[in-house]
Formats: sequence, C-alpha cells, structure tokens
Amino acid sequence: MGSDLHLDLSLDPHVLFNLPQKKPSDQYVTLNSTTGQLFTSGNEIDRETLCPDSSEYNQGCVLSLDVFVLPQQYFQLVKVKILVEDVNDNRPRFPTGEIRVSVPENTQVNARFAVEQSATDPDLGFHGVQTYWLVNDFGVFTLDVEENEGGELTPFLIVTDELDRERQEEYITDIIAEDGGLPPLLGTATLRIIITDVNDNCPQFTESQVNVTLYGNTTKGKHLSRLHAFDPDQGANAVISYAYSDRVPREARALFHLDRITGVIKLAGQINTATGKFYKLTVLANGPGCVPAVATVTVHVIRVASGPPVIMPRYIAAEKDGVVTMKESEPPFSPIAFFTVSNTDQRGQGTECLLEGSGPFRLTPYKRLKNEYLLETTEPLDHEQRQDYELTVVLRNPRGLAIKTFVKILVLDENDNAPVFKQSLYEVSVEENNPPNSFLTQLQATDQDSEARGEVIYTLGSDAPSIFLLERLTGVLTVSTSLDREEKQTYRFMVRAVDRGTPRRESIATVVITVLDRNDNSPRFINKDFTFFVPENFPGFGEIGVLSVTDADAGENGWVALSIVNGSDIFVIDAGRGALRARTPLDREQQGTYYLWIEAVDGGEPSLSCLTVVTVLLLDVNDNPPVVLFPQSNQSYMLVLPSTLPGTSITEVYAVDKDTGMNAVIAYSIIKRKGGEPGSFDIDPDTGNITLKRELSDRGLYSLLVKVSDHGQPEPLHSTVLVNLFVNETVSNESYIQSLLTGEEAEIQMEEKQWYVGKLTERPGREDLFPCQPLLIALSVTCLGLFCIAVTLTAYICCKKLKKWRKCQMKRLEVEMPLKVNGDDADRKRTEISNI
Repeated sequence: MGSDLHLDLSLDPHVLFNLPQKKPSDQYVTLNSTTGQLFTSGNEIDRETLCPDSSEYNQGCVLSLDVFVLPQQYFQLVKVKILVEDVNDNRPRFPTGEIRVSVPENTQVNARFAVEQSATDPDLGFHGVQTYWLVNDFGVFTLDVEENEGGELTPFLIVTDELDRERQEEYITDIIAEDGGLPPLLGTATLRIIITDVNDNCPQFTESQVNVTLYGNTTKGKHLSRLHAFDPDQGANAVISYAYSDRVPREARALFHLDRITGVIKLAGQINTATGKFYKLTVLANGPGCVPAVATVTVHVIRVASGPPVIMPRYIAAEKDGVVTMKESEPPFSPIAFFTVSNTDQRGQGTECLLEGSGPFRLTPYKRLKNEYLLETTEPLDHEQRQDYELTVVLRNPRGLAIKTFVKILVLDENDNAPVFKQSLYEVSVEENNPPNSFLTQLQATDQDSEARGEVIYTLGSDAPSIFLLERLTGVLTVSTSLDREEKQTYRFMVRAVDRGTPRRESIATVVITVLDRNDNSPRFINKDFTFFVPENFPGFGEIGVLSVTDADAGENGWVALSIVNGSDIFVIDAGRGALRARTPLDREQQGTYYLWIEAVDGGEPSLSCLTVVTVLLLDVNDNPPVVLFPQSNQSYMLVLPSTLPGTSITEVYAVDKDTGMNAVIAYSIIKRKGGEPGSFDIDPDTGNITLKRELSDRGLYSLLVKVSDHGQPEPLHSTVLVNLFVNETVSNESYIQSLLTGEEAEIQMEEKQWYVGKLTERPGREDLFPCQPLLIALSVTCLGLFCIAVTLTAYICCKKLKKWRKCQMKRLEVEMPLKVNGDDADRKRTEISNI
C-alpha cells in the first residue's frame, strides 16, 4: 500500500498503517502496520453471505475498508475496496424435497405444464442453474426449459404420449437441476406427477336384473335388496346416485324406498296380506355428465292366509345395512349371526329354517335351543377366490308359507399371497457388442391380493452384477454397458418380486442371460511368422510343419480355414490340422529358400482374416559328387619338358560341387600312376595343383589317376579323372601320342565307375551308390542300443556289489576287531570304531 500511495517508508518517524478493529467474525483481512500489505485472515470469505443482495452477475461484491496513515504529520484516510469474485461453491437447491405436478388424464400430447418450484443457486452467471432433466421419463414425458425476461429458468413438463389415470395414477421420478460450473454441481428433488381424473367413465350395475320374493305380511322397514353400481373414475367424477325411473308408478315408489346414496331398497309401507302382487322397479344409476345405467328389480309378493313366522337377525360379525364384512383370515366355524324365529301361529305348529345359497356356510340350531339358529362358516374364506356371498335364510311353516331374509357377506382382503412370477426361470439371449442400456426382458409377477397388497415392486438379487438395471415398477431389465462373449458368456442371478402389504411377501426367480457370439475377433496365428528347416529331397506330401491358429469366437465364427496366397503350385496346406506339405520333392540346388504368405479366414459373415509369413529353408544333403571341369577329357594331355626343374607347377585339376558346406569341400589325391618313374609328380590335396617332385630322366607318357572327393556325411562322394603328361622336348607325332593315350586308358583299371569325364553328365541315384545304407543304419542303431543296455546293467550290478561289500566290512569291523586285541587296547579300538 505504501508504494501505491507513493509514500516514503524510510522517513523518521516511520510511517504506520492502521485498520479499525472489527468483530473477529467480521475481520476478513489483516494489515501489516509497517509495510501496508493486506492479507486474508482466517475467516473464509463467502460472497453469498457477504453480499446477499448482489444476485446479478454485473453487480460486484465489494468489501470496503478504511485505512489510517499515521502518525499525525502523515495522516491520511485511505478508502480500500476489495472486489470478491464468485466461484461455483453452491449447488442448485429446490425449495422442497418433493414437487407435485397435476396433469389431467385427457391432456393432449405436447401439452406443457410449468414446474413452478424451480431450483435456485446463490452463485452468479454460468455458476447458476443452467438446465433441468429427468432421471426417468417413463416414455410419456419430457422436460423443456424456458428463460423469462429476467433471465430465470423455468422447467416445463411436456406430455409425449396419451395418459390414462385408470391404468396408472401417478409417476414418481427425480428432477435434476444442473449449474454451469466445471465440474457442474447438481440439485435433486422428487417429482411426483399426479394424473388427475376426468369423467371419462360412466356408472355400470354389477347386476342388471334382480329378483326379490316378498310375503304379504312382511313388516315395514324390511331390507329387500341392495343395488350396486361402480364408476372407475375418481372423486366427484365417481359419485353415483340412485333413483327410480319416471316409469315407476308413484304407488310403488311410496311402498319401496330407494336410498339414493347406498342403493338399498326397503319396504316403506304395509302390504295387503290378502292379495298377491307383482312389482317391476326400474332403477337408474346417475353419474356426472353420463347416460344413466339401468337395472330392473322384480318384486314378487306372495299372498299369505294368516300371520307367518318372523325371523329376527342378530349379527355377531360387523354389519351395515344388511351387509356383513369378514376377514379372509377368519378361522373355520366363525359365527356370523343369530336368527331367532317367533311363530305367531296360534296352533303352535312347528316351522323349518333353511339356508339357501352357495359358499362355506351353514345354519344350524344352536345347542338345542328352540327357535335359535346360528349362521357360521365351515371353511376358511379366500378373497382371491370369491369376494362376496349372497345367502338367504328361508323360514317355512307346515302350510307352505315361507319368509326369507337376505344376508350379503363381503370378504375383506389381507396380505396372504406372495407375488408369483409368470415363470421361475427367465432365459434371455443377447448378442455381444450390444449398445448400452439395451432392453433384455420384462419380468412379470402377479399378486392376487388387492390394493397396495397386490402392487408388485421388482428388485435385483445381491448376486446380480452392477451392470444390470431393473425398473422397480415395470420390471423392465436392461444392461447398462456393452457385453463381450469372450469375456463372459453367461450371467446368472436372482430377482425378487415384493408386494407392499404388511408384512411384505416376496418371491424369487432366476434370470440366465446368454451372450451370443458375433464375429468380432479375427483369427490369430500363434507366431508372428514361421520358419521351417527341411532337408532337401524331402518326400512329396511329407509334413513340413504345422501352423497353429486360434479364433476367440465360437461356432462358425471361430472355424478357421487356411490357404496359401502364393506358391500353391509347390506347396499345399491341410485345412484341418494346418499342416504344410510339399507337392513334390524339393531340391536345394534349384532353390534353397521359399517365402509363403498363408491366410487364415474364419467362417463368420462377413469373414475376418489375418496373414503370416512362412519361411521354408532347405538343408543341404550330400547328393552331388564333385564335377571335374579340368582336364576336360581322359585323353587330353600336356607337354612337359625334360628340363623342367623339380618344384615346378605343371598343371591343376579343377572340380566343383553343387552342395554346400562340408558337402562341397573337395580333396584331391593320386590313386594310381602309369609310366615314368614312380613319385615323379605330386598333387596338392586342397588346390589340386600338380607339381614336379624330382628330375625327369625318362621320356614318354606319364598317366595319373586323380580322385576328386568331397567331405560329405555319412558317405563322401567322389569322381576320378586321368591326367596325362607327355615328357619330351617336342610333339612330333600327334597320332602316336593319341594311340598311347588310348592304350593307357584301356590299361588303367579305375577303382570306381567313372561318373563324370570332362563335363557334367546325369548322376546316379543315392540308392545306386549306397544300396545297403538303411540296413547299415538300422544295425548301427541296434548295436548302439545294446551297448548302452549292457553298460547300464554292468553299472547297476557293480553298485549293488559295492553296497553289499561296504555293509560286510562294517559288520566285520564291529565283530572281529575286538577279538584281535586285549585289555586297554581293545577298549581303545572300540572307542575308535565308535568314533568312526
């Protein structure tokens, strides 16, 4: 601050800075009194608390300070304003945890409903609320956001499909408010969408025809019948009122009273006991804005001669307007009502009391009491099998007169049934690489109980992987991610169906999801490339090597076929094993290396493939004898002067071998001589150079039979050539020399058949050279095996004898040694032996 005010801090006395003291909770900055530097204090600066009224982004939040410059001679009052910038430290908040929106069931598609209880965010600008969205739209809603002139966002609920309150009364989901921070912060509230009822249903009678039998002496107020109509609508739309039709005579209306709310018909007047009559009552069920439903009640009045018996019911179970309610959990033989019969016949003749109607009920005299009858159950009641029963208690006297009392029994539902899955095992097949949130199946469970006791909620078992999602109300099972058959082929887990009764009941089903294969993996060779070493002259269609290839897919997608891209005229591949074979024997001297491209193609649709390189290297076999290139003929000769000095190089035998390595290394030797002095000439075994070893004293023709041999295994091959040297000063008679050469060739007996003379001719087969080679090899292997067996047996026997000998020596030391010494010497020997 001192530099900002251009103050000289080196003055004497020193310049001091002072900040008025505030409450510790209001002290957001501290001041260095000597340098004037401002620092934040330990109190956190919260823009929303400090400036609660600065709701607009362009309205800055300013922290104002007064700083005093002291002492008096330097006094100044400095106004300091600190601008507090906003950060995204508040998440959107809804004013209430649950927002209710009412939507009429006849709302048109694309209708909009404002969600007035929108979220607020104390942060400013982009840090405030930016958008809203629903967690679950149920396929019938979506959410849109509108901005008013003040910049406030209001979410609007839009209906995207037709609604029906009778099918589903409400939808519950979460509404999310999201601000524009990085990362964004979210606010959540429960959105309860209530489908309000409209009058789209009209009343309907459960029974449109009702027959009632009435005796002429029936007392006033007798309950005759109860009509029941229902309307699926709700509230005021479901209010039903009962009324007689205008066609019902006024006399009948006065005689039979109709309760306009309950639909109960009672006898309101006195019936003439001497006459019988027939009444037809038309009853209307009226609903708001609906055409009335019509039911007909036929009343038969039976004529009686004298006073009939009278039945007096006394209900034990809950009763209202002649309707008895009983729980389905009531045990058998539960009492319902007592019926007391009073016989007004002066002669006192007996009466008969019977029960008419179906159901697990009986009417019996009570403990031999006269004219007392007990109505009770005989079996447990089941609301799911039948919800109500209509019984008639009939009282007859001997003259055939009868009177009836009607009893209606309603069975109240209890949570005595667990939900039942439509099937206990759900087997679902889905192809791998499915898109996320894919539909798998819809679970279906039913509960025979009514109301909330019959509502089913679906949940996943504890063994279900987290990638599977189950909608609680609809039972729709989805998978949140893409599946890979090569990673896992089968998923098996439990699902539960739970009702909302008390206590809750549940059932379990098993879901097995099988991931079907798709051709999403190409074949793969085990090696990047293959190299096979094969001896030449390998037999045709012999196995060179096996190409191993794998495919992670299954079925036809994992079936792999191999083919040769190049070189198929020389090689062939076994499609089953992947064995590579040669169509014909291979000759290294023609071609030593082959490069093949092998393609692997799977059986998928479309098919996938991969390539690999196969190198076939032919190993050399000693199948070519040396070929003599010089001299070119056995009848060629060379003139050598008699004066030639010893050590002089005369000529050279030159030969080549098509094989390689040691099979092509050539050695030269003289195997037979003819003419002249023995030992006159010598040949270098490595170069084939022929030199003069001694002075030539004889003239004439010198013939040398030279053997040219390679170093091949197992048997070296060789050729021979005749080297003719004519020792003389001149060649005076050519024909004479030729005659000598012809004679010499005939006289010299060669050790082997001559294969090459001067030029390369067709070579013999290996079978001609070594006809017994296989037999010799077999004998050699057999002898070697016998020798190894003999050596092994000898070593084993020697070891056994050595061990036995050592044991004998130890026993001999322990037994004999004490016998050869006396006294102290014996004790000393025993001590030495024990130490050993």
